[in-house]
Amino acid sequence: MSSDNSNDDKNDKNGKKPLRSAAWFGIQGKDGFLHRSWMKNQGIPHDNFDGRPVIGICNTWSELTPCNAHFRELAEYVKRGVREAGGLPLEFPVMSLGETNLRPTAMMFRNLASMDVEESIRANPMDGVILMVGCDKTTPALLMGAASCNLPALAVSGGPMLNGRFRGKHIGSGTGVWQMSEEVRAGTMSQEEFTEAESCMNRSRGHCMTMGTASTMASMVESIGMGLPHNAAIPAVDARRQVLAHMAGRRIVEMVREDLTMDKILTREAFENAIRTNAAIGGSTNAVVHLIALARRIGVELSLEDWELGSDVPCLVNLQPSGEYLMEDLYYAGGLPAVLRQLGERGLLHKEALTVNGKAIWDNVKDAPNYDEKVITNFDAPFKAKAGIAVLKGNLAPNGAVIKPSAATASLLKHRGRAVVFETVEELHEKVDDESLEIDETCVMVLKGAGPRGYPGFAEVGNMPLPAKVLRKGITDMVRISDGRMSGTAYGAVVLHVSPEAAAGGPLALVQTGDMIELDVAARKLHLEVSDEELERRRKAWVKPESPARGYYKLYVEHVQQADQGADFDFLVGGSGAAVPRDSH
Repeated sequence: MSSDNSNDDKNDKNGKKPLRSAAWFGIQGKDGFLHRSWMKNQGIPHDNFDGRPVIGICNTWSELTPCNAHFRELAEYVKRGVREAGGLPLEFPVMSLGETNLRPTAMMFRNLASMDVEESIRANPMDGVILMVGCDKTTPALLMGAASCNLPALAVSGGPMLNGRFRGKHIGSGTGVWQMSEEVRAGTMSQEEFTEAESCMNRSRGHCMTMGTASTMASMVESIGMGLPHNAAIPAVDARRQVLAHMAGRRIVEMVREDLTMDKILTREAFENAIRTNAAIGGSTNAVVHLIALARRIGVELSLEDWELGSDVPCLVNLQPSGEYLMEDLYYAGGLPAVLRQLGERGLLHKEALTVNGKAIWDNVKDAPNYDEKVITNFDAPFKAKAGIAVLKGNLAPNGAVIKPSAATASLLKHRGRAVVFETVEELHEKVDDESLEIDETCVMVLKGAGPRGYPGFAEVGNMPLPAKVLRKGITDMVRISDGRMSGTAYGAVVLHVSPEAAAGGPLALVQTGDMIELDVAARKLHLEVSDEELERRRKAWVKPESPARGYYKLYVEHVQQADQGADFDFLVGGSGAAVPRDSH
């Protein structure tokens, strides 16, 4: 959209930038009458339109998104803070994305939700925005949409659930499912026990309490400067989560008055801080896709290769799925500030990076205590060494693939094995437990058609279930390769995001059962032992999948970019600012 009609960059006679909302509520005559009059039917006094900042509260509340189902209440605390600081809070809904229920995958709709956010912000009278985020795709969707408008914005995460407890032991959301479902398939756990564990795992409001994608992205919000300190780990049911929301409401009003827009926070240095933080917390591989997409919205150069910045950073946080503890424990141990302090002390943090509270990130964390070194380990004796996400290249992934070494069996990080190929997810489910399937623990499981275009939607199916006959041997991990994603709560020697994907004609589409594949994480190598001549022969026989016939699926498949580019729509990269639209009256 053109911004040539905007007064956003013109200062008033006092040298201050005029409020954007004044184009609606600060004018006289018919148009001002209409805008104010209709808002007054909600009981808003006239003096609330006296030039105070209007704060949009972008809410992803939905009962269909269990992780965000408490956001109605949490938003009320944001409103208290906005009013105390002299602002006018106006809440509005946008599409809510819950990985728990949405089919085929919430990732299918991340870009759509970002469009909802962007156009809602641009088209409505607001001067700043609070982004209410929780279940994992709502966080990147809201950040991406707001970034393309570049208003002052502050993200408030809903917080993790309390620790799961089952028969005297901790179980983590997601991670416990993957572990126990394999036990059921192996015959070591009954169906009755499995059902009993359901309510024990998710026993309070909030998002996953493992270091899954939701907790990872909440940590990214804090480490990149878009959330207040401790945003990542305060449990959803802890009163301090409500206090954080309250303080965020106060702070966003100040940010508007300071004109602290997102581009001043989301710098290259901020993204580098987030990459290293992701390594230190053992964060999800999904952060790779989301941060690349966000960077491209705000105009920061960030590539897949940049994730190697975190490859030598040790994992300091002993949390599931890589470790033992859960997010509640992380908060009691000192939260993310205690992790960031250690990164800063080792020269791995851009200390001057600005955050939403107006302070440099180092000022926020330099005195942060660590109360439990079993949960947040010391840099000199880390939970896992060199645990950052590794970027693999080779003839099987010319544009890259990723693996999370901290979640994999160490002995499988260098492996050569025979490919067993599943052309679709449906074929995987149909054949994986077939006793006649020629597969053992030395093989490499390969799944096609799970990438951005392929599923479509880039589903979390990369952590393929192991064959039952392998599980019965006591084997818990195998090398698995796909163009899909996996939940941040999952684990294993799983190679993900292979790019280009099979549905786009990438080399993955040409792999056949019986081919030999070499994985060497230390060498960053993913190699298919098939000659170029044979691959070319197979390529000529390859048939491109048909595009969906209509609707959003068609738009998605035809415009989604590959994983290494963030899987955003090609026409959404960049932004248009938050220009006041031409009046329609």
